Amino acid sequence: MNQEFTSRMLAVVEVTTARPDRPAYHAKVQVLNARVVTEAETAGWTVTRVAAADVTPATLLHLTADADALVIVGGEDVAPRFYGGTTGYEGETAHFAAADEGQIALVQRALALGTPLLGICRGLQVINVALGGNLVQHIDDGIHKNIGVPIDQILSTHDVTLSSDSTLATSLGRADISVQSAHHQIVDRLGAGLVAAAHASDGLIEALEHETAPITGVQWHPEAPDAPADQLALLLASLAAQHDARSLAESLAA
Repeated sequence: MNQEFTSRMLAVVEVTTARPDRPAYHAKVQVLNARVVTEAETAGWTVTRVAAADVTPATLLHLTADADALVIVGGEDVAPRFYGGTTGYEGETAHFAAADEGQIALVQRALALGTPLLGICRGLQVINVALGGNLVQHIDDGIHKNIGVPIDQILSTHDVTLSSDSTLATSLGRADISVQSAHHQIVDRLGAGLVAAAHASDGLIEALEHETAPITGVQWHPEAPDAPADQLALLLASLAAQHDARSLAESLAA
């Protein structure tokens, strides 16, 4: 273990620990979430894993108050009421409004405090909604998700082009990458201070980042077992670097 990382605390925030009505989906999500935890621990982070739907928003903020960085992972659609949308759209999933409220509050606190934050899939959408953006409620093009297949085959492999001047391109060390994704919603209007950091071949936004704060969202799943081996590690390393830069700035200002 790299001792340089042992003092850093990472909060991995998922939606829920129980989906008794959707066991196959829940099992898939747990595999993805567990890989984030395992990869972070391997890199030396001390990890707290918490499910936003299982606690109140206030408790979620309390449980993550000491985190040096945050990762909001994937899951169900954000409830439309948080971005001015309507229900009844094609492909609508279950909603966990308490998780939405808590995770939105986490993003807003991270922005206010300068806490490094990575959003994965739903996490990207939470970032956008938290900062006043909205979502396209359904796409069905076969690029961003495999359609009509078992849950274990739902991840689609496709190419993404990163903005050359983005923090994300610097973190991943290249402009063109292959990703795995499984989403049916995308960013529409960007939230305040957010810029597109990557696009898919169809022009849809596949990543975003904040202009001044260490906040990044990727619409794909770097934590997928078949994703390129270094993607998740590089994104976690970027969180560590952002935390270190913040700590240094604070010590120099003291």
